[in-house]
Amino acid sequence: MRTFFLYRRLVILLWGMMCSAAAARAQPGNPLRRLLRQDTAAAVRTVLQAPAQHRVQVYYTRVRRDRRGRPHFRTFTFRGRPGEYIYPASTVKLAAAALTLEALRLGQRPLGGMKRVPLGGPGRETPLQIDSAFAGQTRVVADSTAPGGRPTLGHYIRKVLLVSDNDAYNRLYEFLGQQYLNAALQPRTSRRTRLVHRLSVGDQEPGSRHANPFTFFVDSAGTEVSQRRPALVNKDPLPPLRARHQQVGTGYYQGDTLVRRPFDFGAKNAFPVRDQQHLLKSLLYPAAVPPARRFGLMPDDYAFLRKYLHLLPRQSQWPRYDSAAYPDNYAKFLLVGGPPAALPPGVRIYNKIGQAYGFLLDNACIVDTISGVEFLLAAVVYVNHDEVLNDDHYDYDTLGFPFLRRLGQLVYAHELTRTSPRRRRHVSAYWHPRYEQARP
Repeated sequence: MRTFFLYRRLVILLWGMMCSAAAARAQPGNPLRRLLRQDTAAAVRTVLQAPAQHRVQVYYTRVRRDRRGRPHFRTFTFRGRPGEYIYPASTVKLAAAALTLEALRLGQRPLGGMKRVPLGGPGRETPLQIDSAFAGQTRVVADSTAPGGRPTLGHYIRKVLLVSDNDAYNRLYEFLGQQYLNAALQPRTSRRTRLVHRLSVGDQEPGSRHANPFTFFVDSAGTEVSQRRPALVNKDPLPPLRARHQQVGTGYYQGDTLVRRPFDFGAKNAFPVRDQQHLLKSLLYPAAVPPARRFGLMPDDYAFLRKYLHLLPRQSQWPRYDSAAYPDNYAKFLLVGGPPAALPPGVRIYNKIGQAYGFLLDNACIVDTISGVEFLLAAVVYVNHDEVLNDDHYDYDTLGFPFLRRLGQLVYAHELTRTSPRRRRHVSAYWHPRYEQARP
C-alpha cells in the first residue's frame, strides 16, 4: 500500500511538472513580439506584413530595480539583425558627443590612432576657431547663438542633442578626426560600427580623411591663444563595412539623373541599432556597464549629456529655439513622433534620432517619474515605397512616424502595468533633476 501511494505521488508530481512546462512554453516569452502582432494600428500592420522590406529592427530593454535600487536589464528584440545594413543617419552624433567630452576630460587631444598629447587646458566651454586646410573644408570664427559669440565644443554638443544640427556634428568629427573617432569608439560598440564621413555636405574620400585645424583661446575675445590643434589626416585603411544587404532600393538620383540600380552604402557610416542602444545605456547607466566599455567621463559630463538628451528645444537658453519651428516632439520619434505634440505628463525622453535615405531611427530611454516607468527602446524602419533614393519622396509622415509613435505607445502602456510604489521611488530618485545640473 505504501508503495502504491509513493507511486501515485510520483505520477502527480511528474504530471504537475509537465503541465508547468507546457504552461511556460505557452506564455509569451517576448512581450515585444506579442504587443506588435496583436496591435491593429494601420502603420504597425503595414510594417509587419513586410518586415524584411522595411528593414525593421526593434530592441526593447526592460529595466528592473532590486530592493536596493540597482538596475537589472533584459532585452527583447523584433527582427534583431545587427548584421543587416541600416543607414544610421544622425544617430552617430551621440557617439561623437560622448567621445568629445571624454577627450576633453582627459585633457588630451587625438593625433591619430589612440595616441594623445596634452591639450593644456581647453574644456567644454573654451572658445575656439576652426580653420581650413583641405579642399571643401570651411572656417568658423564666430557663432552668434553661443555665449560670448564664439563656438565651443560644448555648444556644438548642445546643438547636436537639442535639434540634431548637422554642422555641429561635423565640427565634432573634425575635432576628433576620423582615425581617432573609430579607434576610440569600437571598444564601446562593436566592429560593425564605423563613422567615416561628415553629414549632409557630400563628404567622401579623400576629404573625409582630413580634419580641420583648431585654435583654442583663453577668452571669447580671441586675443590670447591657449592651444593649437593642427590639421589631421587618417592614413590608415578605413574600418571595413561588416554588414549584409548594403545595396538598397532599385534606383537613385545623382543630381537630376536617375540611376537605375540600387544605391550602394559601401562607403557610408554604419551603426547597428544594437550598438546604438548599448552606447546610450553606457551613458545613462554607466555603473551597469563593464569598465572596459565605459567612457572616461566625470559626473558633470554625464549630467551634461543627460540634461541635453531630454531637454526640449524651447527650454534651451543657449541656443534659443522658436517653439513654433521646434515643437516639444521635435527629434522625438518614439511615443510622440509626427505632427506637433506635447509629451505625456512626467515623461522625459533621452534620445538621439536619425532620418535619411528613407531610414527612420530613434534610440531612446523613456522615463516617467510620476508612474515609475523607465525602459530603453531603439528602432529603425525603412519607408520608401517607390524604392528610389535621393528623390525626397519618402514615407516618413504616412508610415515611418506613425509606426515609431505607435511602437513607443505600445511599450509605454505595457510598462505602466509593471509599476509599483517601490519602483516609483527608485525611478524618481535615479532620474532626479539634481543629476542633470550642468551649465550652461
